[in-house]
Amino acid sequence: MHVPDGFINAPVSAVAGVVAAGAVAVSLRGARRELGGTSRAEGHGGERTAPLAGLVAAFVFAVQMLNFPVAAGTSGHLLGGALAAILVGPWTGVLCISVVLLMQGVLFADGGLTALGVNIDVMGVVTVVVAYALFRGLVLVLPRTRRSVTAASFVAALVSVPAAAVAFTLVYAVGGTTDVPVGKVLTAMVGVHVLIGIGEAVITMLTVGAVLAVRPDLVYGARGLTAPLKLRVDGELVDAAPAAPAAPAQGSPEKLWIGGVVTALVLAGFVSFYASASPDGLEKVAADQGIDAKAEEYEHATADSPLADYGVRGVDAERLSGGLAGVIGVGTTLAVGTGVFLVVRRRRAAAPESV
Repeated sequence: MHVPDGFINAPVSAVAGVVAAGAVAVSLRGARRELGGTSRAEGHGGERTAPLAGLVAAFVFAVQMLNFPVAAGTSGHLLGGALAAILVGPWTGVLCISVVLLMQGVLFADGGLTALGVNIDVMGVVTVVVAYALFRGLVLVLPRTRRSVTAASFVAALVSVPAAAVAFTLVYAVGGTTDVPVGKVLTAMVGVHVLIGIGEAVITMLTVGAVLAVRPDLVYGARGLTAPLKLRVDGELVDAAPAAPAAPAQGSPEKLWIGGVVTALVLAGFVSFYASASPDGLEKVAADQGIDAKAEEYEHATADSPLADYGVRGVDAERLSGGLAGVIGVGTTLAVGTGVFLVVRRRRAAAPESV
């Protein structure tokens, strides 16, 4: 659902950019708490979650290269907002998707640079807010089990995709550069993105379930399942004895991180070659409804990038070119994302602790 240049006019794109900048600024403040904890006693393990957040960004980048067929001549790919929010927290999730979109726009000419704000708002903010709000609501009413977390992640991810489609339609209604009736755009966008949402839900559920099986303590959305019950004894809070022995962690954070990086590299560097070549949901709707009528007038600012269109310039072998581009993208996103989250965590650690 990467919105290219030319779909939305300049004034609305500028406003969307301001909104996106504000969302990123607010998320930076919120991510400090998620990555560093509200106090030293409650910390969620910033030393572990900052690299994990960078890994989540790289994994989302990799999986977004894997377009899957959803209907005749149409494909879809992971948006990732629900997955990122559940794994590392909603504020950090917005930053993860923002890093991915920035890398895609600057390095690979994927998604317009003038539309970067629109993409962050639609694919980052809307998906994270909708998905995490629904996820938390479901977790509160469902039994406190790992199965409930995975089930809630499925529903949250499923709903987040058509919600993003509705958000794009609203933006188009205000600032679209063509005169296609909004009702037709809404019907087409929601229809195809409900199907894409099923794929998003399956990927999100499987990924969350896999991490839960290995290190549930590293899943932000499941933190209540592993937090010990507190009892007040003689005026002091102490951990209550668990009702049943807790399942031991099956791997160190380092092993999980290495496994995640290897998986992302394999997906982007090898599996992506077999992804569907059909246009994704937005591209298909735009072509069918005429939304892209003026898009050809705009040349992407980084169209001359050596990695444009997910290929390495000068490498003639298509499979090798795409694989190298995917590996470079994963590595760059991992480095930039991890660097950002480490800086955010350290700023939290350096701030005076509240009493």
